[in-house]
Amino acid sequence: MYFLYVGLFGALGGMCRYAINLWLGGGDFPYATLVVNLIGCFLLAFVMRFLAEKSRISLVMLNGIGTGFIGAFTTFSAFSVDAIQLLENGEIVLAISYILISSIGGLLMVKFGAMLSTRLLKRGTSDVG
Repeated sequence: MYFLYVGLFGALGGMCRYAINLWLGGGDFPYATLVVNLIGCFLLAFVMRFLAEKSRISLVMLNGIGTGFIGAFTTFSAFSVDAIQLLENGEIVLAISYILISSIGGLLMVKFGAMLSTRLLKRGTSDVG
């Protein structure tokens, strides 16, 4: 069952990534890959923590969402290729900017996702008591 969920959610995640690439693609800067990866960092931290604590979703389904959807949605390989292409084209400042924004922005999005899920989970428990 695990492979089924990962496959189904992976297909959905890949389609969403492709849609964002069509919407934002093109130009000198890889905006689509940057946006997808930053959203993915946020989603993984937020959704996994929130759903693990708050929902009755099975661990198999939760792993399908995290590994399948978010794993297929984000793309480290495209990030790497984009950075190398910028460097090979002599766009040193753009390449360094892209790498820094992706790395630092990704960490900040994980922190933001974790903080938001924690805040929402605490709000839910304080309403009960």
